[in-house]
Amino acid sequence: MKGPTASGGGRGLTTRLKTAKGRPTGSQLWLQRQLNDPYVRAAQAAGLRSRAAFKLKELDEKFKLLKPGSRVVDLGAAPGGWTQVAGAILGDRGKLVALDILPMDPLPGAIVLLGDFQNPATEQAVLEALAGPADLVMSDMAPNTTGHNATDHLRIVGLAELALDFALKVLAPGGAFVAKVLQGGSAKELLDLLKTNFASVKHAKPPASRKDSAELYVVAQGFKGRPMEPPGERA
Repeated sequence: MKGPTASGGGRGLTTRLKTAKGRPTGSQLWLQRQLNDPYVRAAQAAGLRSRAAFKLKELDEKFKLLKPGSRVVDLGAAPGGWTQVAGAILGDRGKLVALDILPMDPLPGAIVLLGDFQNPATEQAVLEALAGPADLVMSDMAPNTTGHNATDHLRIVGLAELALDFALKVLAPGGAFVAKVLQGGSAKELLDLLKTNFASVKHAKPPASRKDSAELYVVAQGFKGRPMEPPGERA
């Protein structure tokens, strides 16, 4: 799967809204951008559920996150763009769980679960579906934006921290974690946790991320594993 190139896909052509009347200006601008986004057109042509699929593809090309036969959890998976990319690489020997609080149409090769990853019962259901610990936990989740940069930054980092907490419970040693954050860096608490638990922690902005977006991804690899509980610590 390749993303759109600068020289292809109708470069220089602009599609204008035919029915802008009655729509708020913000909606008009968003629709205009969608209509003229080469990644949106490429996703539609390839039968992908979202343009976000190209972001994971580009992250994987750089960091080699997805491997045939591995176990992967896609948090906040709907509508399924990242799940499609992962499933194509994992193959029949892999295990892929797509989890969301929103319903998602089935995808070949994926186990689609409906639930909140913060719920212990959901965590158990994920592990049972994987038939073992995960090799990769990935999250493209983002809260609804408020337009206030400081507030949006705190909210998206908070969501990434929750995803990391889940990942630390289900990852196998050597595993990896990917989550969306915002430019300006991850909060110190999140970075400290990542650096404590993973051998490598990096930030990346894939080419498919819109240039005017503050979106960024944190990529942590080489999970060190959960520390052994000292004897006598159990209740």
